[in-house]
Amino acid sequence: MTSVETQERIARLRAEIAAHDERYYRHARPEVSDYAYDALKQELAELEARFPDLAAVESPTQRVGDDRAEGFVRAKHRLAMTTLDNTYDEAELREFHARLVKAIAADDLAYTVEPKIDGVAVSLTYEHGKLTRAVTRGDGEEGDDVTANVRTIRGLPKALRLADDLLAPATPDLIEIRGEIFLREAEFQRINQLQEEAGEALYANPRNLAAGTLKQLDAKVVAARHLEIVLYGLGACEPAPETLGIDAQSALQSQLRAWGLPVVEKSWAVRGIDAVWTAIGELDALRRTLAYATDGAVVKLDRLDQQAVVGYRGAGQAARKLSPRWACAYKFAPDRAETRINAISLQVGRTGAVTPVAELEPVLLAGTTVKRATLHNADEIARKDVRVGDTVLVEKAGEIIPAVVEVVLAKRPPECAAYVFPTACPVCSTPLVRETGGVKWLCPNAACPEKVRRKLEHFASKSCLDIDGLGEEVVDLLLSRGLIRTMPDLFRLKVEDLLPLKKSGEVWAANLINGIAARRTADLWRVIHGLGIPQVGAAAAKDLARRFRSLEALAGASLNDLVQIDGFGEKTAEAVRAWFDIPANRALVDELLAAGLAPSSPAEASAGAALAGKTLVLTGTLPTLSRDEAAALIEAAGGKVSGSVSRKTHYVVAGEEAGSKLDKARSLGVPVLDEAGLRGLLSGDAL
Repeated sequence: MTSVETQERIARLRAEIAAHDERYYRHARPEVSDYAYDALKQELAELEARFPDLAAVESPTQRVGDDRAEGFVRAKHRLAMTTLDNTYDEAELREFHARLVKAIAADDLAYTVEPKIDGVAVSLTYEHGKLTRAVTRGDGEEGDDVTANVRTIRGLPKALRLADDLLAPATPDLIEIRGEIFLREAEFQRINQLQEEAGEALYANPRNLAAGTLKQLDAKVVAARHLEIVLYGLGACEPAPETLGIDAQSALQSQLRAWGLPVVEKSWAVRGIDAVWTAIGELDALRRTLAYATDGAVVKLDRLDQQAVVGYRGAGQAARKLSPRWACAYKFAPDRAETRINAISLQVGRTGAVTPVAELEPVLLAGTTVKRATLHNADEIARKDVRVGDTVLVEKAGEIIPAVVEVVLAKRPPECAAYVFPTACPVCSTPLVRETGGVKWLCPNAACPEKVRRKLEHFASKSCLDIDGLGEEVVDLLLSRGLIRTMPDLFRLKVEDLLPLKKSGEVWAANLINGIAARRTADLWRVIHGLGIPQVGAAAAKDLARRFRSLEALAGASLNDLVQIDGFGEKTAEAVRAWFDIPANRALVDELLAAGLAPSSPAEASAGAALAGKTLVLTGTLPTLSRDEAAALIEAAGGKVSGSVSRKTHYVVAGEEAGSKLDKARSLGVPVLDEAGLRGLLSGDAL
């Protein structure tokens, strides 16, 4: 490349990597695999090494990815959180060992080999044995305080377990312990099942969902998703770790276990690079049996004094720590397989979004037979030039279904024609429209049979009306026989309508009709959620039910009324108002009510309730009340409990070890109460 071409390539790589960093760290929605991302970063690093005059401190190679987000209080790490240098190559791993041998002047080096967990990095601070703060990596120097969310992790002790042995090392005055937050595959599948039942988009993989969950502003949402954590690293420590008997990485693992903290299930303590390579092979063989997704092995020089000699890779005049020279990550190549695309099918969702899927020649990938792979959207098909009949590489790296990575052009048959994304809905033939400002194509036909089916499934699902016996198969059966077309039709069904559908179906028919009848008085929020209003999930539906108390009142609410709801932004308020402004939607609500649906309003607070109209936030541990007990008392007194602090919050109730919510309340000037102050409010005492 010429000098100009090199400069242009470096600029393009920096911009592309920065965009990927934004999607990965801030939004937890990466668009490329780790393998593809690492290849881009490696190319940039090599170009900057060859042309040092073009290197820059602001380059992505000279900084740690930044995961800080709006809505969180920032907290400084006492000892910087760094990232690891990656390699996919055995020869590079052996070069890493050779550099350490030279630096330490010894060839019989001790290492630990640990699973590289595909989760979200976090640093926990324990002071005098008690958990006081949890902070994300952020930019390495400063992260987001996520203490309230981390406290919901069931397997994480709030205090270090003390040893019975009087000769055991003392508990440190202060220690930062680094680890990774993750979701088990089973929990990931459970959450996606709920998403599917609700007609919502599925989450891509456990890592992305764990990252998004950790950055929720409502700790109740976090608690409901059962995050887990594993700890493995050391940050700041007072007094020095050696005085606590921690003189090596292997000793740290033993001490973490002794303190009752969750640690990696399997690790290796070995000597020499050959033993390291053997351990990596053993990890590769068993990694799919571990509780967490593992995308590689972390190799660390074991002794802390040798780590100190080697130090860190830094950048710029500030010598900011970027990555330890005493550790590296050997990344396993993603699971890929080569197969043929037999067809491209299109799926129509509840909202009308049309999603393309590659129908594959069955191929074994990561221990399972793969028959389908996502193609994401029309733009992705065009960018990769994917065609029916192509041989493609499919990759499975934690995704729900594998993705088509690239086309093997050398094997393209001459008769393969470029794929033309349809202009009409594959189900009802209505012309498709492009999502405003997005990449999706949508079917705008409200009567599209597939949209109708998915809307009915959503309405009856567990997360909405929870109609017993009305699952996907029964919805399909009722639609195919013409017994229902809309939500109100469900409430018009009679036993005699159902009898012809099944032999000896009297009991089944009676049970289904009784199940539907039992939900005529379902909670108002369930009905609102079931309507499928854009931007309105279960939490927003509860807020709407609490504020308006009936479908009629909600339908007549002004945009200003909606914006005033605590936690509602303009986007959500506009989506609700726009939905009710569509005549067909207003007619649907009227029909539901005429068919006998009579939603139950939230229980009214007693007259003159002490907290009527007040929004409170709970944080920390109260002396005598659990969080659920405190919330129940507040709601019984007419108040609302919110998960996040804003200018609309009336009071923050703070207990012991309150976290970032307390800091935010003080910064916004929101009154802060202890438990005694809360009880005073509940009894009607003025502050």
